[in-house]
Amino acid sequence: MTTAKDQLRRDLLAARRAQPAADHEVEATALVHILRTLTVPATVCAFVPVGAEPGAPGALSMLDALRDAGARVLLPIALTDAAGTPLPLHWAEYRPGELVPARYGLLEPNGTRLPPDALAQAGLVLVPALAVDRRGVRLGRGAGFYDRSLPMRGPDAQLMAVVRDDELLDALPGEEHDVPMTHALTPGRGVVRLG
Repeated sequence: MTTAKDQLRRDLLAARRAQPAADHEVEATALVHILRTLTVPATVCAFVPVGAEPGAPGALSMLDALRDAGARVLLPIALTDAAGTPLPLHWAEYRPGELVPARYGLLEPNGTRLPPDALAQAGLVLVPALAVDRRGVRLGRGAGFYDRSLPMRGPDAQLMAVVRDDELLDALPGEEHDVPMTHALTPGRGVVRLG
């Protein structure tokens, strides 16, 4: 049975795939520029955008911008249990040239794996999203890795959903387990406070 959230996910993914490659490049460049203007905390948890995700063509440039600003950048490692159920994300430090292909078409660091509670060290967490609304409700891909991980954040951490400009919506269906985003990071609008 298809739910409204499932249909919304399909529609958003189709819109991303239909976007011209040149637009992806422009958005990636804009996101790198925005990240270079931020004052970043000592530790940032980020991710490597892939496919049609915002920032994908400039994914490593985004991570390098955070490192150049002085941040220790932690990237997620997606693991499942024996039954295939997603576990809270583990983390490892980003080092240029040391990313390896992983499940789900992702790139992950191959360094020392840190436990899920390493997320609590981050003052800023960049979170992948298909959309986010003005209240901070985030729509992910539905696997639940971030839903299981974000409760381990530090109490003052900024949670920043990375979305295209038209993926910042007025309202999304939320669920009780959703951890609200504090901000959205968009190519055209920059950093937008939510909630």
